[in-house]
Amino acid sequence: VFPGVRQAQWLTKTKLVEGLPPAVQGIMDNPALGLQELEERAKHMVSHARLWDTAEAAPRRERYCPMLFENLIHICRLMSGKYPSLSKRMLARNCRIAATWERESILLQVRGLSGILVNSMSPIAPVASKEEILATKEHVLETFYPIAPTIDLQEVNVYKEVNDTGFRDGYPYSHPHTLFFLESANVRTDRFRPEQLRAKMLMFAFGNALAKAKALHGNDPKVLEQPVVMQSIGTDGQLFQFMVFQLNTTDLVSNDGVKNLVWIDSDQNLYERAQCVPEVKKGVVTKPAGISGFQPDTFKKFLALYLHGTV
Repeated sequence: VFPGVRQAQWLTKTKLVEGLPPAVQGIMDNPALGLQELEERAKHMVSHARLWDTAEAAPRRERYCPMLFENLIHICRLMSGKYPSLSKRMLARNCRIAATWERESILLQVRGLSGILVNSMSPIAPVASKEEILATKEHVLETFYPIAPTIDLQEVNVYKEVNDTGFRDGYPYSHPHTLFFLESANVRTDRFRPEQLRAKMLMFAFGNALAKAKALHGNDPKVLEQPVVMQSIGTDGQLFQFMVFQLNTTDLVSNDGVKNLVWIDSDQNLYERAQCVPEVKKGVVTKPAGISGFQPDTFKKFLALYLHGTV
């Protein structure tokens, strides 16, 4: 059984908070930002990715999922006219990450390709206050006894403990901002289920934050004076997972003391259905072609995470 996020929480010494943090919610709810004005454009972009981008009767997920992502990022970038500091971002594909840590008596590693990464010239400020961070000391991490928390992890021989952000020293866009995971396989069994995807998002957000913290503060385990915030968004082209992770400590061996924090907003549909060809019964159109059930809030969450750290 793959416990998913619960297992990832134990591995990364992390307390889960349901929903998005107030800092992000505040961006969504701020009328001055004019996010509502972009709703029609977002709806148009969904139609473009799902209905018009191809001559096929119905585009395949491996085509429309990346297309939708590119379209949404395009809308985000349009905001840089209003907020010039948004231009101090860089989007990198096929980023490699390596982070190593010890948990109880187990040496753990996250390494490999970590999706599409938006980097920034400046870090995102901590989203949890000092009091909230200290309060995590009281949080008791769930254990899986008698099952080992590492039950389905791949065992490898580690000859060198590697911590690598994937970027060379002096790279101007050195702060990880948001990781994007596109689950775009056409065959459902080839895609991560939402719970697995959220676990993967948490492990890689943690890995990126840990590698950055070690690059900044060295390898000695400690509670960070300046926590590292890292975000992640995962989607299959319709259903979205949103995550904000805050690395408060690199002291991960024991279950005691300060924990890390993650906010997760799960299973948010951007739209309910994309009807590529109208459905006709007895000469009457029962389902017209087009996008139905567009959810503007899901789009606003995507945009708010992109704007977070800037506005």
